[in-house]
Amino acid sequence: MTNLPTEHEATEHEETPSRVTLLDPRRGMGTCHGLGNGRFSRPPVQSGGGFLGELADAAKMRAVREADLNRVLERLDHAGTQIRVGRYALVGHSGDPAVRLLQTQTVINRMGWESPLATYDSTGMSDPLLRPELASLLGRIRRGEIHGIVAASPTDITTFRRSYLGFLDAVRACGGFLALLRDETAL
Repeated sequence: MTNLPTEHEATEHEETPSRVTLLDPRRGMGTCHGLGNGRFSRPPVQSGGGFLGELADAAKMRAVREADLNRVLERLDHAGTQIRVGRYALVGHSGDPAVRLLQTQTVINRMGWESPLATYDSTGMSDPLLRPELASLLGRIRRGEIHGIVAASPTDITTFRRSYLGFLDAVRACGGFLALLRDETAL
């Protein structure tokens, strides 16, 4: 007899593209894709899953972001350039960005940076690269008007790991950085 995954196990693995997607025949979805033999099988046990895996991923994302930040700050310090940043917040459709933008001022005051502008998107959680104000900040970095973006937390960018890393890649490609009040490992 084949062990069928529980509903929780089936949906848990559907979001992670590096794992096999399990389809549950109890839902009328047929056989398991990617296993070749048409039978259900549990994916291999992976260490660091669950909460500890999320913490490890968060630490890796923080390391990537901080490496970019340090690289840009070192370059600007060598040139004797005053650092200019744009403050950014993400709010829901009827949300007020004032509190989150005020929180970003803490980072700017602590670091002694200039902040010539503050902006927000009220799109709710969407692809960060498609948000108009965030895209505008990336354009300002590319043109040299600002050097980075300051947000209160990673949730102002996205809650999705792949989108977050894609955003960090885009900021890096523009020559800038992302600074946060609360880092990726803050609960």
